[in-house]
Amino acid sequence: MKRSALVRGALSVARRSHAGQFRQTGCDEIPFIEHSIAVGELLAEEGYPDEVIAAGLLHDVAEHADVAPGVLRGRFGDDVARLVEALTEDPTIEDYEERKSEHRDRVAGAGPQAQAVFAADKAANVAVLRGAYEVVGEDVDEELPVSLDLKILVWEFDLEMLFANSPGVALVDRFADEMVSLWGQRANGEGAPLC
Repeated sequence: MKRSALVRGALSVARRSHAGQFRQTGCDEIPFIEHSIAVGELLAEEGYPDEVIAAGLLHDVAEHADVAPGVLRGRFGDDVARLVEALTEDPTIEDYEERKSEHRDRVAGAGPQAQAVFAADKAANVAVLRGAYEVVGEDVDEELPVSLDLKILVWEFDLEMLFANSPGVALVDRFADEMVSLWGQRANGEGAPLC
């Protein structure tokens, strides 16, 4: 399927912005852009408009690549910039749980499109963590900024917010399914250090 100039441009900016950035996943590092693409693909699969797909591709560029919102607004318009701003955590809040809570509340107030990108982001993150858990088990903690238990607790709060604000949305259900699978993996001890 051919994508619009807006989506192609967003992918190009995301690729440039995340060039040289990697995410640790178990024993491996993957290019950061793979996460952005996964989020964009989830949104595209569910038929979201190009502005939302573009925001999904760009959702981490302000937070992880210091791309100013004004730059995004000038290139991609108010709708995309507004969504990216809603999806960008406040770096001035040092405490992990407080930062995540503030971010969750902001996304809740930003409307259904922001919540869709948020759900796609979380679904993609949990899927990657599940894959890493299969490889390294509970040692996956070593690759996270916080403990796995705290990470899961924050995701549970994220899911609760999404169920309250976006019931019946396929991406929210996808995020929930990923969480159920992760809970199952942990309960069944499915994960053993292989590296």
